[in-house]
Amino acid sequence: MLREIQAETITQTVKEMCIRINHFLSDDMKNVLNRAKETEKSELGCKILGQLQQNLQIAESEMIPICQDTGMAVFFVEIGQDVHITGGLIEEAINEGVRQGYTDGFLRKSVVKDPILRENTKDNTPAIIHYSIVAGDKIKITFAPKGFGSENMSRVFMLKPADGIEGVKNAVLQAVEDAGPNACPPMVVGVGVGGDFEKCAILAKQALTRPAGEHSEIPYVADMERELLERINKTGIGPGGLGGTTTAFAVNVNTYPTHIAGLPVAINICCHANRHIVREL
Repeated sequence: MLREIQAETITQTVKEMCIRINHFLSDDMKNVLNRAKETEKSELGCKILGQLQQNLQIAESEMIPICQDTGMAVFFVEIGQDVHITGGLIEEAINEGVRQGYTDGFLRKSVVKDPILRENTKDNTPAIIHYSIVAGDKIKITFAPKGFGSENMSRVFMLKPADGIEGVKNAVLQAVEDAGPNACPPMVVGVGVGGDFEKCAILAKQALTRPAGEHSEIPYVADMERELLERINKTGIGPGGLGGTTTAFAVNVNTYPTHIAGLPVAINICCHANRHIVREL
């Protein structure tokens, strides 16, 4: 039996998500920030982490966005095959939620209608939406507003199979070192390995929505995440790019089957806020 979900319910849920996550950092990110403040060895780095904590407190208490760049709205939407959406199209419902959330929440509108002509849409739409059809009668919406200071530091490497796991690690380290202070560290590093050119990039973006501190269920991938985090934090880039032992909070790696002739790798870096929120309808 099909379960009906109103398009208006989706709109109101998305609106709430947009406002919520731009003002209140997720618990997993708060936890890694607090731990970093306790373990950071650089005096200046420790001071910067304290300022980030203070910024979060001000954002929550005064309902001011965590960052002035409230991002381009990115969604991962899992739709149960036993769901029927009534009263409108899901894509229109999501975009209306973004429109209302960014307008009523007084969030910065950062989207331009054309990449060359650069006319602002004035409501932060359209969103970028990745859909997947899954079993069940629910809709799971993951929202990740992505600022472009860190987004501009993204990289895709089309490696050869012979490059192997060491080639993957070297690509991640190169991307992080090239990003340096531009990604507003401490950062979260999302990595996609496998698929093809565009699939590995989506994997990397989705990896950023995994709670910081949770590792892959694949043993060798989990080991790689831990090793990369340790090596990244030894680069000395540090909080704010001003030196220290906390350059990244987490490295999250997602993998996917690929072609015998390729080894695509994408790195999508997010700043210390790494905003993400999930709702299930």
